This record gives sequence, structure tokens and C-alpha cells, in this order.
Amino acid sequence: MENWKLKTFDQLTTTEMYNLLSLRTAVFVVEQNCPYQELDGKDQVAQHLWLENEAGEVVALCRLLPQGLSFAEASIGRVLVNPAYRGENWGRALVKAALEVLQQAGEDAVTIEAQYYLRDFYRGFGFVENSEPFDEDGIKHVNMKLIF
Repeated sequence: MENWKLKTFDQLTTTEMYNLLSLRTAVFVVEQNCPYQELDGKDQVAQHLWLENEAGEVVALCRLLPQGLSFAEASIGRVLVNPAYRGENWGRALVKAALEVLQQAGEDAVTIEAQYYLRDFYRGFGFVENSEPFDEDGIKHVNMKLIF
């Protein structure tokens, strides 16, 4: 099933963008009971990385942000696995694919704003905490950095 798609905002079809935003809203706003402005103006400058199954359903997704937008380094954000596919290691596959894209683009480091409970998950890729925990929209987060 691993056929990752990587597109800029302008390359996305309206159906692809709808599917990505619909799943992001379902997880980050509804499932996590976190009313916040999901559309933050960063999608237009991000690369969008996702995996679809044979039926076209989004399995996992994230966005890759350029240096200087969220952090001095490039960043990975809006990382999620469709609830129907959790427990199948798609999160690991997604982060691995995102890191490969960033490395191939010549990035030497990446910083993320991780939900606090996922610190060990990201440590498994070599990320190191580089901030104190903080509240973001009612959810505990911490910044983490990986140097390639």
C-alpha cells in the first residue's frame, strides 16, 4: 500500500485538499475536542505528504513546512493517522517518509511541536526535547529537534 503522495498546495486537487482537511478537522478538532483555527495560513506554503489506500481513503498525513515559517529549521506538522488505521505502524512509516523527504531536500535539521504524550514516539527517530512543556490550545506540547 505504500504509495506516498507529496504535493505543494497549488498541486493539490480540490478533492485531495478536501480529504486532507476533512481528516485533520475530524482528528484535531473533533476527536481531540479542541476547538481551534485549523486553517492557519501555512498550508499554502507547505508540502503535503499522505498515503491513500486502494479505495482512495487517506490513511496517514502530515505537512512539511519550510525553514523560517514555524521554526528556524524545517518542520513537520499536522501529523496524524486515520483512526481506522491506528495500531498498524502507519505513524512510524509517515514520519520516516517525511524525514526522508526533508533529508533529500538538503535540510540538516527539523523541529516539531509534539504533543507531550508522543515524546517517546518521536525520540525513537532521534528527536530531542528543546523546550519546556507548554499548553497549545488546551493540549500539552513540547518542541523537539532532530539534527540529521
